[in-house]
Amino acid sequence: MKKRLVAVVFLALMVVSVGAVGCTDYFGDSSESLINSSIVSQQNVGIWVTGTGKISVAPDVAVLNMGVQAQKDTVAEAQQAATTAMDAIMAVLDDYSIDEADIQTQQISIQPVYRWNEDEQILLGYSVTNSVSVKVRKLDDTGAIIDEAAAAAGDYIRINSIGFTVDEPETYLEDIRKEAMEDAEEKARQLAELGDVKLGAPISIVESGGNTALIVYRDYAEGAATPDAVKTVVSPGEIEVDLTVQVVYSIG
Repeated sequence: MKKRLVAVVFLALMVVSVGAVGCTDYFGDSSESLINSSIVSQQNVGIWVTGTGKISVAPDVAVLNMGVQAQKDTVAEAQQAATTAMDAIMAVLDDYSIDEADIQTQQISIQPVYRWNEDEQILLGYSVTNSVSVKVRKLDDTGAIIDEAAAAAGDYIRINSIGFTVDEPETYLEDIRKEAMEDAEEKARQLAELGDVKLGAPISIVESGGNTALIVYRDYAEGAATPDAVKTVVSPGEIEVDLTVQVVYSIG
């Protein structure tokens, strides 16, 4: 009798368990999972393409990476020389009305300088480096700022790079976004024809990019300017603003 009772209870538990699983599949998280799987399945049988849109524009901002490097016998002496030279550069930037928000510290370092003599390491002194990134919004001032900063900081000047960008790239995004979608559709139509299928509507669109290509010239200028030195000439040229879209089209 006890054995029969145990068997009946076991079967009842099995029925309850199966029913609970069935309910979870029908309601709750499992149904959500099934829907997501269905979407993924639809995407997997569609046509995946990437469209690109880009435009060449004249930059309106120059980005200078500039600063000073001083080497002296002691840390204090190196710091003093670097600080004096950097203050001179900041005075030049102030003369050209460069906003504080457009000046950002990039690197500050203090390091010993050694020389190897056979197996012996000899301390030569200490090097202090301080560099900033400067946005110059009046492009015509860029060359003059380089020259005057070099004259003010003397042999401690370091002009590490110069680049060009646009201040508001979003101004161009609507046009290049349209171009990117047209590019994606053209690719999808060609693939549909080659695959002998009917191209349907987009079922997924993902945008990425929206980048402004920053043109950078390394080691643009270095060393002290002299009264007889020629003026630095800066040519901004053109830069590209671009973005990409990944589009999944259904097929029939």
